[in-house]
Amino acid sequence: MDLRTTYMGLELKHPIVPSASPLSYSLDRLKRLEDAGAPAVVMFSLFEEQMQWESQLLAHTIEMGSDSVGEYDSFWPHVDFQMGPDAYLHLLENAKKSLDIPVIGSLNCVTPGGWTEYATWFEEAGADAIELNIYHIPTDVNTRGVSVEQQYIELVDGLRAHVKIPIAIKLHPFFSSIPHMAAQLSQHGAQALVLFNRFYQPDFDLEQLEVTPNLVLSDAHELRLPLRWTSILVDQIDADIAITSGVHSYQDVLKSMMAGAKVSMMASELLRNGLGRINEIVGEITQWMQEREYESIRQMQGSMSHKNVANPAAFERANYIGVLQSFSEDPTGRLL
Repeated sequence: MDLRTTYMGLELKHPIVPSASPLSYSLDRLKRLEDAGAPAVVMFSLFEEQMQWESQLLAHTIEMGSDSVGEYDSFWPHVDFQMGPDAYLHLLENAKKSLDIPVIGSLNCVTPGGWTEYATWFEEAGADAIELNIYHIPTDVNTRGVSVEQQYIELVDGLRAHVKIPIAIKLHPFFSSIPHMAAQLSQHGAQALVLFNRFYQPDFDLEQLEVTPNLVLSDAHELRLPLRWTSILVDQIDADIAITSGVHSYQDVLKSMMAGAKVSMMASELLRNGLGRINEIVGEITQWMQEREYESIRQMQGSMSHKNVANPAAFERANYIGVLQSFSEDPTGRLL
């Protein structure tokens, strides 16, 4: 049974890829992912704020005492350059030396700027590709949608100008026209789109009257949104698609492939139930394919896309009324 797939030109033995998460926080954890059957891994994200913090700390250290005496150079304080970004690059370099699977670096940023230098260092450290995680929520009423979209384009242009390795863009689902945005990013050099970024929503502490962060792992029902848009986009853009929200079972992976995705990215399921889930799901996929006489993953990829499905209206508004009318009442009057 041929489970191979190709993602951004990378040949993978199967489509289940661990996404950016604490599972990649150390070389030991990365090795465990490979031993558990991961065909590639997306490292945890290096944040723009980390890079800004490093630059500000370095500038402060260099300037400290510069107006004191002429012998200033002789008593520079020791600077520990093994800070967040440098440690990240060191881990990435060691991962590439130690692992036999592709390693994808992850940048989490909002603005064009100095982080593009780190993209170059990612490439020099041996990264097989870069996933650009643009985590930005406009809150100013004067910010126009077109300016937000342009910001994404500029980020991709800046990255593309600095590196030759493939670039994947992790999108959110809140653009006014997802197809147009996806096409623009592809035309500007993104080799893949990752659907979708999960914005972690804060909660209110009613006792302390504070806004508190609240991490909630994904559920399987979240697959429906990226599944729908993958099916719509796959035949319209020149970029690979990865589904990353709500992938928990072999059925979720199969649905992702049939929608047209090249890989299904998984984190919450592995965090909840362990790395052994990778090979378990691979075995379940193999059995399902054998029972239905599929020969390869490539055979099913895109078979239920918007273009190929028997009822394309199911992806659009034409099916909206039918869904609402699917509710009925049981003999007691309760809605089913």
